Amino acid sequence: MSLRADAVTAGWRRGRPVVDRVDLAVPPGSVLGLAGPSGCGKSTLTRVLALLHAPWSGTVSVDGEPVHRFRFAAPAALRRRIGVVFQSPRAATDPRLTLERIVAEPLRAARVPAAETARRVAEVADLVGLTGELRGRRPHEVSDGQLQRACLARALAPRPDYLLCDEMTAMLDASTTAALVSVVSAEVTGRGLGVLAVSHDEQLLDAWAGEVLRPWS
Repeated sequence: MSLRADAVTAGWRRGRPVVDRVDLAVPPGSVLGLAGPSGCGKSTLTRVLALLHAPWSGTVSVDGEPVHRFRFAAPAALRRRIGVVFQSPRAATDPRLTLERIVAEPLRAARVPAAETARRVAEVADLVGLTGELRGRRPHEVSDGQLQRACLARALAPRPDYLLCDEMTAMLDASTTAALVSVVSAEVTGRGLGVLAVSHDEQLLDAWAGEVLRPWS
């Protein structure tokens, strides 16, 4: 049982791979750290594991089930099993939506009934520390830290089996970083969430993750 990459090679320009034959497994109920300098391929590998970018070769599998289709061609039920939080919350959100609507996006896409959507949005918003007043604001009306809280709530709303945190705390202050790491850690302990924590901050990963991979060192 794990989210796995086996001998994955991927990139954006043919003949110039960013990730070359990487093996990685994210087991349930644990935090796996992935460290490396900026530009080394961490985000590309994260997008492959999030089913957002097809590898050139190698295999991605979810609990032993090989993934054959990526991006919008990937089965929706499979996509919902993998949550992702990116580095820049402003690039990852629609500026026209309130934070409440942003958190609700994956539930609405999955056609979860309105009452259950409202209940689940309130639950995860409380979990990450988004007050009712903040939920009614739009991205330009909140700080980066508040918006990243909404992005984490959005990723957790469908109750994924795996969560990919791609430099999730890079733009945050120390108190917000501690708060969001605490939320994710509670999900790992409480319901067996498997987490890939990607960062160039090795001190953070050493404190947060049970194991830290450094394939580019």
